[in-house]
Parts: sequence; structure tokens; C-alpha cells
Amino acid sequence: MLRKIAFGVLAVTFLISLNGCATFGKKKDLEAQELKNHIQSLETQLRSKDQEIIGLREDLDRAMQEKQAFEGNKGIIESKSQPSAKDIQLALINAGYNPGKVDGRIGKQTIEAIKSFQKAHNLVADGKVGKKTWAVLRAYTLKKTK
Repeated sequence: MLRKIAFGVLAVTFLISLNGCATFGKKKDLEAQELKNHIQSLETQLRSKDQEIIGLREDLDRAMQEKQAFEGNKGIIESKSQPSAKDIQLALINAGYNPGKVDGRIGKQTIEAIKSFQKAHNLVADGKVGKKTWAVLRAYTLKKTK
């Protein structure tokens, strides 16, 4: 009789462990499927970001080509006459530099503003508005003054 009870307990324990394993297996399958879905979602996001990067690179390339065309177009950048002191001062203000009072005179404050502008634009910071400096600064004459 004791053997029958022990055998019954063993049989029940075995059946419970089989049932538990099946539940455990289903749980693992669900977790695996969730992970696969998450991976697919991340891969989709990655492809989207890759496309965004490609678009940004194309935009950058276009902008660089436009910049080169702008810088290479002598008729647009170089003026036939020297800019007036007032033009320089107004352009500096539009570019975010303080040349002092816009009086048409190149004083100490205007020279310091020119030097700061030149440094910020990787030009020789000599405080003089030559062809190269004016080529960059001239773009700011097109903007309205503040």
C-alpha cells in the first residue's frame, strides 16, 4: 500500500512537472516572439534613421555646392568698388558684431569688430576689410539691420 501511495505521488509529481514545463515552454516562446518583434521594430527605426542621414548628407552636399558656386562667382561676391565704412559697419551689425556708432568712420571699435568677425570666419584678423573679408561680410549687407 505504501508503495502504491509513493508511486501515485511520484506520478502526480511527474505530471505536474510536465505541465509546468509546457507552461514554462509557452512562456519562453512568448518572450522570444516579443524579442523578435522588438528587434524588427528597432531594425525599422534604424533603416528610417539611415534614410534620414542619407537625406541630411545630400542636403549638406547641396549646400556645400551652393557655397562653392557663391564663392566662385566673382560677379556676386567681388564688388567693383571698395565698400564704404558705413556699409562695413552695417554688415558687421547684421552679422552680430558691435562696431559702435554707425558714423561712416573706421575707429577702434569698428576695427575690433572686424577682427572678431575675421577670427570667427577663419580669415586673417588684421582689422582691414580686404577682398576676402568683404567677400564673406558682404553677405550680411543683404539682411535688414536690427
